[in-house]
Amino acid sequence: MRVLFAAFPVAARAFPVAPLAWALRNAGHEVRVATHPDLVRGVTEAGLAAVPVGQGEDLAALTDLTRNPALADHPGGGLHIGTGECPDWGARWYRTTRAFAALRPLLEELTGTVVRWRPDLVLWDPFCLPAAVAARVGGAAHARLLWGRDNIAWLHGRSARYRDQSPGFPEPLEETMQQLLEPYGLPYAEELVLGQWTVDPMPPGMRLSAPGVRYENVRWVPYGGGATVPERLRGRPLRPRVWVAGERLGEALRGLETELDIERVPLPQLLPTCSAVVHHGGAEVFASAAAAGVPQLIVPEPAWDEEAAAVQLVRKGAGVALDRREPSAESLRAALLAVLRDCREGAAAWREELARLPGPAELVPVLEKLTSHHQRI
Repeated sequence: MRVLFAAFPVAARAFPVAPLAWALRNAGHEVRVATHPDLVRGVTEAGLAAVPVGQGEDLAALTDLTRNPALADHPGGGLHIGTGECPDWGARWYRTTRAFAALRPLLEELTGTVVRWRPDLVLWDPFCLPAAVAARVGGAAHARLLWGRDNIAWLHGRSARYRDQSPGFPEPLEETMQQLLEPYGLPYAEELVLGQWTVDPMPPGMRLSAPGVRYENVRWVPYGGGATVPERLRGRPLRPRVWVAGERLGEALRGLETELDIERVPLPQLLPTCSAVVHHGGAEVFASAAAAGVPQLIVPEPAWDEEAAAVQLVRKGAGVALDRREPSAESLRAALLAVLRDCREGAAAWREELARLPGPAELVPVLEKLTSHHQRI
């Protein structure tokens, strides 16, 4: 069958596509990845066929938005729901759905790609709503491919329940989708915002499931792009290597009997050489370190699912979490020493647990069966 991935225009969102795309290709399927022109090189370096959609200037505002969490309407900040109730979920949901509108320039090109190439299945980033419309127009089966917790489905369900209790209350994601459907004269359907099913690579305990959504789980396989292995990673470090995400955290940890590394290299190269990682809880680093069995110190900066990652990390005995409001140099140092001293066994046990989950190759027959059932061609 033919499979089209629709990746959100940020490199970290394109990375989760690669392992599943390889698995589909290895099973004999044709695969293409539709993404922003700026990300085409990363897709082709992964050995995959890229289809550029949109123009750089059309999507510049959205790309800048996702790279700057300080902006008021940053989509990640709008979708953070923490580990419990979300008192301002309504305002966040409205902010986020406004950001979705920036993807409208993709609609025509994605639809054209689907109509011309005729994929059997479209796998789309949960932010990339135009891909669902394109799949509907072309008669393809379609599903969401998550890269973190399913906050979108949670907030959409919360909003729909609120609307049922308060007649006249608009559901903003449904309104956004109706605007995308209008040029094609198509009716709204729930599957257009939540997929006909959803592929979820989050570790058990991190997953946030929404009622009415069919989830197909798959093991997170780290991928960070191709690169030459740096000299410093070609042998065993003389001291415990600690990779630190960000100079601010790195500065606070200097002076310990460790080898601090703050340079960004592909995680599959870096993590096997590390004794610990220190970061803010982003899904890519969190899930990749868990899969590699590397203990973690998380200082969560809430934007998507960072606080949930911290809770799960501590629950598994695979690391330590610090309150971001009190990360003094002394507390960071003490926490890192505790991670290095006490969390190796917990991280190793978690790695073994995650390794038993179905991998991308095992998901391929499931995708084949679901595609056959949902395809309208």
